[in-house]
Amino acid sequence: MAGTLFVVATPLGNLRDLSPRSLDTLREVACIACEDTRTTSRILARHGIETPTVSCHRFNERARLVPILERLLRGENVALVSDAGTPGISDPGGLLVDAAAREGIRVVPVPGPSAPTALLSVAGLPADRFVFDGFLPHRAGERRNRLRELRSERRTVVLLESPQRIRETLLDVQEVLGDRRLVVGRELTKLHESILRGTAREILGRLGAEQERGEIVLAMAGAEGSAAERGDERVAHILARWNEALAASGGDTREALRSAARSLGLKRPELQRILDEIGETGARRR
Repeated sequence: MAGTLFVVATPLGNLRDLSPRSLDTLREVACIACEDTRTTSRILARHGIETPTVSCHRFNERARLVPILERLLRGENVALVSDAGTPGISDPGGLLVDAAAREGIRVVPVPGPSAPTALLSVAGLPADRFVFDGFLPHRAGERRNRLRELRSERRTVVLLESPQRIRETLLDVQEVLGDRRLVVGRELTKLHESILRGTAREILGRLGAEQERGEIVLAMAGAEGSAAERGDERVAHILARWNEALAASGGDTREALRSAARSLGLKRPELQRILDEIGETGARRR
């Protein structure tokens, strides 16, 4: 009879958040598949758990599938953990869970901490329906395009971000979404936990050097119906500059694009994409 794969949530930072059931599971399984064995070893040592560990991270997860599945098919129980929070939620683990399920192996959740839901619980934003969009793209242009795709989303949107990119992301949020209500959580459950509320501009003004370290979760209010229907202030601003530039150029779209992009601080291809999205340039292009 095959064993069971237990998907075990681990603390975001405060080690006391590890549930009694999680502790029992980690003690009783034959091995623990870890995102980083060093990180998990610290948790295990704190609780006197000596279960063997094996690495299973995003760079080797596919290679680890066969040996871990073989153990499960031999009847051994295996626990899957990430460095913090719930495996598979913007963390490794999805491939192993899917492979185990396809083999008919029982997969059991051992729920616990999760950064997106931890922030939502204290954000004060609607959470009966929300969108989790993970990490935004690293490249500035791709990041702004993704924010434009989320601009009309009426549900609360939850994102993850690295401390190295949080300032750039907030600047892009301000540019693309305007004065949208945000809640930024850093180092949740840890000693230096901080939760900042306000618009992107307001949070940037209060973002100290200490906020540029540690894991970050960002929740932003969904678009209001009227805003979603008429477009946000940023779109109106872009349209105004575009129309001014088009009139000044005598209808020369190339010159208008060059002038409007310069005044908006955008590259011409980026401005062209925005205008195409809202149907402003197709009929006028020469």
